[in-house]
Amino acid sequence: MIWLERASQILDFTLFQLGGNPITVLHVVMFCTALVTTHFLARSVRKVLHRYLLKDLDDAPRYVIVRFTQYLVWIVGIAIALELLNVDLTALTVVAGALGIGIGFGLQNIVNNFVSGIVLLFEQPVRYRDRVTVENIEGQVEHINFRATTILTNDNISIIVPNSQFVNQTVVNWSHGDPRIRIHVPVGVAYGSDVELVTQTLLGVAREAEGVLNRPEAEVRFLEFGDSSLNFELLVWSDEPPNYHRLRSQLNYAIDKAFREHSIEIPFPQRDVHIKTPAPKEIVKLFREN
Repeated sequence: MIWLERASQILDFTLFQLGGNPITVLHVVMFCTALVTTHFLARSVRKVLHRYLLKDLDDAPRYVIVRFTQYLVWIVGIAIALELLNVDLTALTVVAGALGIGIGFGLQNIVNNFVSGIVLLFEQPVRYRDRVTVENIEGQVEHINFRATTILTNDNISIIVPNSQFVNQTVVNWSHGDPRIRIHVPVGVAYGSDVELVTQTLLGVAREAEGVLNRPEAEVRFLEFGDSSLNFELLVWSDEPPNYHRLRSQLNYAIDKAFREHSIEIPFPQRDVHIKTPAPKEIVKLFREN
């Protein structure tokens, strides 16, 4: 039929040549179809692994396996797509090497972040759902991607952090190993206060506070004789790192209430000023000189 012949002519029309190989409309169509198929296959693999094959694993190892499986699917899919595009992969390797020398300096940051992402997935110093602090940014790890990691803060703000920062800088991982953390609550009381009463009051607040662990036990330390106060520190343990700001606030409220009930004074900063009055002879001499 005439329309079949015309369609065949359109599909066989050569758009350009790459490495001596003609690239036709049919090659481009098959290339695009392979990429779309790879995209949907990668998504399907993620769903199957999450729901069926890896459902009994913890979040962190499951996340790593799913990520690398998706990377593998994309590598194979892109290779097949290039074959369908009638591209000689050996020649492409040579071209890629030549281009790499020319533009390598411009892609240093991207390559650095990509390699850092692989290091994060393999070594797992930071894992999916971990609570971390990096560059004064604190939040929960939501995604570890090719170039960057997404952190969700307590204010529900997603912050994109380059992967290289997790490898090259100091990172605080609140969830690494033992999830328990110790919270420090400083407090000062007026000079003359009963230090034993202060200690027992702080321990009582810790025992009654919700979210404070019974083991290890809470502790009170008498830190120093300050300029205006006797400085203490209440130390409590919690197994909920994301909520330590809230727990510290609750403890401060409870300490203020308990101190009022026991008449323990929290002093204002104060400074004593001594004024020296000159002797009468010095006053007379001062007036004569002026």
